[in-house]
Amino acid sequence: MIIRKSAAEIEKMTRAGRVVHGCLQMLAAAVRPGVSTAELDRMAEDYIRSHGAVPTFKGYRGFPSSICASPNDMIVHGIPGETVLDEGDILSIDVGVTLEDYVGDSAITVPVGEVSEEAFALMAATRESLGRAIEQCREGNRVGDISHAVQAYVEERGYSVVRSLVGHGIGRDMHEDPQVPNFGAPGKGPRLVAGMVLAIEPMVNAGRYEVEMGDDGWAVYTRDGTLSAHFEHTVAVTSNGPRVLTEA
Repeated sequence: MIIRKSAAEIEKMTRAGRVVHGCLQMLAAAVRPGVSTAELDRMAEDYIRSHGAVPTFKGYRGFPSSICASPNDMIVHGIPGETVLDEGDILSIDVGVTLEDYVGDSAITVPVGEVSEEAFALMAATRESLGRAIEQCREGNRVGDISHAVQAYVEERGYSVVRSLVGHGIGRDMHEDPQVPNFGAPGKGPRLVAGMVLAIEPMVNAGRYEVEMGDDGWAVYTRDGTLSAHFEHTVAVTSNGPRVLTEA
């Protein structure tokens, strides 16, 4: 069941989204060679709690950390630990925040020092595909229009979209209906109406789209070992067009 949000509920989600945005900006500035993902996780939890919110991920289905930190060929759901970042790595950072009983969710992929042209181009294409998907979040469109916007842009550039992981509705719960794939035909799927709030999150691989699970049961990797990038925003469908809730 798709749960539409009232204007007051969207304002609450906007406040949660501002905490998410601020946290991601803080973490992006802290990413450098020699920093461990555990350090980033501690910084994130301190930031989130200092703003009167709680880290949504921590304890969710047993997940032990406040953020997901996924380097290089790890697509998503990386558990922060003693992994130390090296020059040339890329790192996906996913942050979820619950404030006033509503969730904001966003992700970025950032370079660690100087990165290869290949890595930079992958991150840029993934970020742009998210922007194109957000533009489709308009009343009267369908979920498939969002999905197709990502797939068309990404595949034109020789990359692939992960098919076994999807975006989702979001509100009081982090994962609500509908699912929002990053591939598919335009004009298909649920129709978009004002009050829907979606977490749109392209996950793009430099190589093939197939994935494999890590030994910890959480981390998801590219099967062929190529790089992957991940960007995400929480977006409300409004009568005035898309409204991104996880930015300043």
